[in-house]
Amino acid sequence: MKQLLLFDIDGTLIDTGGVGLAALVGGLCDSFPVEAANFHPDLDLRGATDAGVIRTLFVGCGIVDSPENRDLFLANYLRRLVSGLRHPTGPCKPRVLPGVQVLLADLAREPDRFVVGLLTGNLEAGAYAKLRQFDLDGYFRFGAFGLDREERLELGPVALERARIATGRDFHPTETIIIGDTPRDIACARALGARCIAVTTGGFNPDEMAPYQPDALISELPSPEEFIAILSAWLPGSPNGRSLPV
Repeated sequence: MKQLLLFDIDGTLIDTGGVGLAALVGGLCDSFPVEAANFHPDLDLRGATDAGVIRTLFVGCGIVDSPENRDLFLANYLRRLVSGLRHPTGPCKPRVLPGVQVLLADLAREPDRFVVGLLTGNLEAGAYAKLRQFDLDGYFRFGAFGLDREERLELGPVALERARIATGRDFHPTETIIIGDTPRDIACARALGARCIAVTTGGFNPDEMAPYQPDALISELPSPEEFIAILSAWLPGSPNGRSLPV
């Protein structure tokens, strides 16, 4: 059985070092300097979608949520994001998280066993801008993105449809594994009927993640051999998945 692996980006594959948040705030100020002047956003981006973030920003600033205003904001956000990734100025620099490059390269060598895609709160252009900075974009041909739906819980079916279009194969939720770093990733997997591998490389520690009962809970993406062993335990005829210690 071929398995569909859907990866989150921020906190799972990479850490932007605050560049993403800075680009959102900077893009807002560039686009709507008067409205944003006295607005101090308290944004929790962990597991959020860009559609939801835009709504929060616009409501907080009293900005009309029109296609024209969204286009203006997104253009400025993306410009700031790309610039910030290439020329970071903060104390924390953007980086690939441990184990990511080796794991993705190994999975790419197993196309008969694994199909790899994205399930992320980033809008598509932002997602690929982040991945491209670290030469990871080539591993992902398709995905569900943060402007496809405002609620992350609704992104699973979008990802399955994109996988079907990209591969010509229908994937059942039981063949699907979502890999992420927040309770919202786990909830998204549950809503779809898929499994979830949760990592604690993002903003949540093991004690915070464990109550949400991911199928596997690990400190970071492991070696390809260990990762594939987790996936193999969920194939038909194998014992049910278990929660792995951090």
